[in-house]
Amino acid sequence: MNTAQKDRIANWQPTSGQQWLAALVCLVTQGLITVTGAVVRVTSSGLGCPTWPGCFPDSMTPRPDALVPWQHQAIEFGNRTLTGLVSLAAIAVALLVTRAHRRREVLVLGWAMIGGTLAQAVIGGITVLAGLKWWTVAIHLVASMAMVWLATLLVVKIRQPDNDLPAHGADRGLRASATVSGVLLVLVLVAGTFVTGAGPHAGDKSPTRPVARLDLPIVELARWHGVLVLAYLASLAALAWFARAAGPQARRAAVLVVGLALAQGALGIAQYHLGVPALLVVLHVAGAVVVTSATALAWTRASRPVEIREISPVAQ
Repeated sequence: MNTAQKDRIANWQPTSGQQWLAALVCLVTQGLITVTGAVVRVTSSGLGCPTWPGCFPDSMTPRPDALVPWQHQAIEFGNRTLTGLVSLAAIAVALLVTRAHRRREVLVLGWAMIGGTLAQAVIGGITVLAGLKWWTVAIHLVASMAMVWLATLLVVKIRQPDNDLPAHGADRGLRASATVSGVLLVLVLVAGTFVTGAGPHAGDKSPTRPVARLDLPIVELARWHGVLVLAYLASLAALAWFARAAGPQARRAAVLVVGLALAQGALGIAQYHLGVPALLVVLHVAGAVVVTSATALAWTRASRPVEIREISPVAQ
């Protein structure tokens, strides 16, 4: 490597497009590993690799075992392997925003991707070692949704110039409705984990080590979950109402989240009345990822309803 090449590497600065692409990959991988986690659960592959961090006490990878079917091993190990891609995306975006000397807000979100990914790996390990107890699975899912929220904020804020943000405050009603929507979404997600904890998909069906379930009537849990969903939808209706007088970014985000939340609600109703089929469970988790991301987008737009001149992802 000659001196010119060394100087080029030493002086290299990531473009806004490279930073944004890394943040987008981070968001997509966070959502993808959440959905594949749902696949693990509905296929009863949660203990396909019965130990952690290795798949077996004597093997890091799947191996023939009379008590653990190969397909369960493949599904669980595949989900664990995806953690590597999630980690690479998190490391990449953190290093890029640091190299670009971005503002503190972006730096914190960038490095939160690494910290959150490490925390998720530990939580996943605890979930396996605890035998898939319903409350460990619930914590794992809620933490995954938190990472989706933070990754969405990073995707949005990484495109905003560090020295050219408007000083205008948001409309109080718009900001309040966005905040209430976020809080209610958390309650909806937590209530959903209670329904799941009492539901038929425990993540493993081994007769020798049955997974303990939440001993509460699922009908009542589903009813409370539904009440919270209605409250969340009402808050989104208020958000859309106040967004009418905001900038185009806030209006589009409000319309998007309302449409996605309604579709997710319809899917949840169908899932319940059809007896919680595995495919609809996976789709419902995917819908939760999308709705969480859309709510985060709407919250971000509502906090600054004035149109912001964003950096183009293809800008150099």
